Amino acid sequence: MKSHGCALALMLLAVPMVAGAQSTEGRRWLAGDHHVHSRFSARYEPDPASPDAPPVPQLGGDGNHTIIQNAEMARRFGLDWMVSTDHGGPLHSRVNAEQAYPELLQARARVPGLILFYGMEFDTPGAEHSSLIIPQSAHEREDLLHLEGTYGRREPWPADPARESEALMLEALRDMGTMSPRPVVVINHPSRSATGLGVYGQVRPAQLRDWSEVEPRVAIGMEGAPGHQADGLFADGRPDPAGHRGIYRRYPTMGGFDQMTARLGGVWDSLLGEGRRWWITATSDSHTHLSEGGDDFWPGEYSKTRVLARPESEDILDGLREGRVFVATGDLVTELDVTVSAGDRSAGMGGQLVLDGAGPVRVTLTVRDPAGPNAGGRSPSVDHIDLIVGEVTEAPVARDADSHAAVRVERRFTAADWTVDGEVLTMTHTLPASAGDRYIRVRGTNGVEGEPLPDTAGEDPWSDLWFYGNPVFVVQGSGAR
Repeated sequence: MKSHGCALALMLLAVPMVAGAQSTEGRRWLAGDHHVHSRFSARYEPDPASPDAPPVPQLGGDGNHTIIQNAEMARRFGLDWMVSTDHGGPLHSRVNAEQAYPELLQARARVPGLILFYGMEFDTPGAEHSSLIIPQSAHEREDLLHLEGTYGRREPWPADPARESEALMLEALRDMGTMSPRPVVVINHPSRSATGLGVYGQVRPAQLRDWSEVEPRVAIGMEGAPGHQADGLFADGRPDPAGHRGIYRRYPTMGGFDQMTARLGGVWDSLLGEGRRWWITATSDSHTHLSEGGDDFWPGEYSKTRVLARPESEDILDGLREGRVFVATGDLVTELDVTVSAGDRSAGMGGQLVLDGAGPVRVTLTVRDPAGPNAGGRSPSVDHIDLIVGEVTEAPVARDADSHAAVRVERRFTAADWTVDGEVLTMTHTLPASAGDRYIRVRGTNGVEGEPLPDTAGEDPWSDLWFYGNPVFVVQGSGAR
């Protein structure tokens, strides 16, 4: 049972968001996953008899479920929306268009309660992987065929070194920005190739800045919590001493989250401190389930990205673009509302509160901490919730800057600080007046550690749960965008 005792040039990149501009009518928290593999994530084996011929895709080689199975399990574990995202290889665009897409249509018919998007894990030029989400339309198949065929890093045969350049990724984003409707791109497992804290691999902070500047309505953010969270477990639930959450084998996740998100005053805060609208998500990266000897949970079984939206594909993508998003592992919380207000003005996650002067700001947090067991058979409780405040300051000279000193835990709420109404926890805090622009975000955990610690080999993911909300910006009228 539970018990609960500055006007910057970069601000031009932001989407205008004034108090009252977001209508919440008909919107609710819809759970989803934008990174799910099926049998169409193929392996490629060259034919010894025809070494110059394109290798033949071996379906099921790097993902063993049908799209229909993934959709059915997504619904079983409470998802409202999902993106099917198979990664590529030589001429894989044909596999997606000719084989995966017809099965996706079958899955939509078989699982009508799930809003199912077509997409892929894009082999990102000059980097590693991204989730490419194609909006639902009569030409969605042709849109993905064009993007994967033209820009996919692993698509050409023979391999084309030009596909490895970041310049091509910027070209791809510009192309996506001209499409109607525009796709959404989220950077996957950004620090999986990092070799240390702040020692980045295939994805660097400078690239995140580049992508967000070229097309901020397409490149919207990164996986805060990567998938493969079951890698530290054997199928029977015992710890696997050779396993690492997220398959982060060079430098670990921190509370199941990527270091770019988890480190207070790190990469994420550095981007937010420049006024960038850069959001985080959480996914399963499902390939093969834990019970089948794999590293993964089913979509929605452990991680969920919740979007405040109407149950319509267009509004879900709008919620992702606008940052009406929070993420949680282990269903630690299922609703999170952050309201920042001054007088009769207010804004929520992803929004912007515009002030007429340097007056105080009231923050109200409402959290649903569900009483029933999660998919791991446990009923975790929130131990504490952090209200984090960062200053929006001048952009650093260094494009690879990954720190932001002007951020702090403004207040740590515990059971003594919130009121309880059933499963709902409510708490408030008043921020003193400030002449500068700020952003406000929240995180919480079922553990007692003040900051998320590096995860250890064989760690039980069900015992270390976190949730993170995307920021609310508070700006002076002269700096509003």
